[in-house]
Amino acid sequence: MKVTEFIGRLDEATIIAAIGEAERRTSGEVRVYVSRRAHTDPLAVAQKRFAQLGMTQTRHRNAVLLYLVPRTRQFAVVGDQGVHEKCGDTFWQEVSAELGEGLRTGDPTAAIVRAIDRIGGLLAAHFPPASDNPNELPDAILH
Repeated sequence: MKVTEFIGRLDEATIIAAIGEAERRTSGEVRVYVSRRAHTDPLAVAQKRFAQLGMTQTRHRNAVLLYLVPRTRQFAVVGDQGVHEKCGDTFWQEVSAELGEGLRTGDPTAAIVRAIDRIGGLLAAHFPPASDNPNELPDAILH
């Protein structure tokens, strides 16, 4: 799929609102990145992009990146060290399966929002908001 077509199908305001809602319940951070390039190993690229975006610098190492690659119809979900220690591989597999199924149904906004909500629930359970709950990373969709 063409990247511009995919981005055009996204309701960015709805996704940004979902990120904001998820982050109000937690000290964790969620970001969405839509790659303009084709990648054969989206997980490796997502892990590299995660570091480049400064997502390893959150106070509790509790950031999560949804990395979408429309050109190859692939994606990756990457969580920082603190998140992974709390949820393990099973959670990532479940979120990935749900996101993949949602993307295949043709409503990428709904699929992404469901993934954000699920991730937000996990983050809220393990990383409640602090009294000074700063938004450590921007909520805007990157592409």
